[in-house]
Parts: sequence; structure tokens; C-alpha cells
Amino acid sequence: MNAPVQPWRTNVLLRFSYTLIAPIYDALIEWPMRKARQRSLRLLPDIPGRVLLSGVGTGLDLPLLPPHHHYTALDFNPAMLRRAVARGKALDADFVLGDSMDLPFAGEAYDCVVLHLITAVVPAPGACLAEAARVLRPGGTILIFDKFLRPGKVAPLRRLFNPLVRRLATRMDVVFETELAKVPELEVMSDGPALAGGWFRAIVLRKRAAPA
Repeated sequence: MNAPVQPWRTNVLLRFSYTLIAPIYDALIEWPMRKARQRSLRLLPDIPGRVLLSGVGTGLDLPLLPPHHHYTALDFNPAMLRRAVARGKALDADFVLGDSMDLPFAGEAYDCVVLHLITAVVPAPGACLAEAARVLRPGGTILIFDKFLRPGKVAPLRRLFNPLVRRLATRMDVVFETELAKVPELEVMSDGPALAGGWFRAIVLRKRAAPA
């Protein structure tokens, strides 16, 4: 019998590039993005619950998290995840090697999902959003911090470099509104500029309750 395919293993080039980047990743993005991350994470629920950090990376969010939740931290890169484990020792947290586009969790298992700098990294942003919605309970929230193009924006330089950059680090051509339209059970609660003149946005989504 063939072993089941593990999607996080299939994007070999992206996984390899993040293994190389892991030792310098924090130095590149921790300080410039710390305040934006903090503002996003302040919107976590006050009531203790289950929170999924999908695409946790090296765990830069972990020291900023309140201690009263149970966290699941998932990433597709072992080198990144090892650094996250070291940062999360003070939290009630599990660490899982897996793919944000094909989460290994049951439906409606979480009260909140955090998608920081992952929606525009994965090859299929709509699948990432759909999986976050699947594992989220009705009424639960998704916190997004990432870079997106506005609908209709040309951004020629970003589009020019995107074919190369998307294979090594991140996509630069993701239009959030286009991807959100693929997941109708999610609705926007807030959406505002977070960094770099609005290229990076802080977005809060809520999962609608299923029709009676």
C-alpha cells in the first residue's frame, strides 16, 4: 500500500529555500513587523480557547501571545518549526509539521486561526483560507497580517519579480478579495493598512454560522 501524500513535502524548492532562510529570517523581519504583529494579536479572544497558528514560521508571534489559550503551531518547514518550539516553551502549545493548504485537523476544532505572513506565501491562497475556515468553529475569527494587491492595482514591479520570488519566498501578486470570494462562509469584520503604505494589511474574518 502506498503511503499517503504529505502536501508539505511536495513544494521542494520553497521548502529548501526556507530551510536556507531560517537562520536569518528573524533578523530580516522581526523588528520591522513586531508592532504590526502585536496589534493583530491583541484581537485574539479574551475567553480561553483553542487557537491555530497556521504557518507559524520561526515562532515570532509566540512571545507576543497571551498565555490563557491552548495553541497549535503548524509549519511546513522543519528548520523553521524547530526555532518555533524553542520560543513556545512558556505556552500551552503543540507543534505540528504540516501544510496550511491541507490541515491535518478535524473540522470546527478551533476558536481562532492566525494567518500571519502565510496567505501570500503558499501557492494557493484560496486553499489556505478554505482550510482555515474548515477547522474554525462557526462564529470564530481569522486574524490575517500579510501583503496583498488591491483589486485592479497594476503594481508592475511586484508583478515583474513575482515569477521568481514566489518560488523562493513569497508571492507578490495575491489579490485578497479574489481569494476571499472562493470561501463564501467567511465575512470581513475589519480590514486596514498595517505596514508599508497599506501594502501589508491587517484583516479580521469571521466564519458565518451554517444555515438552519
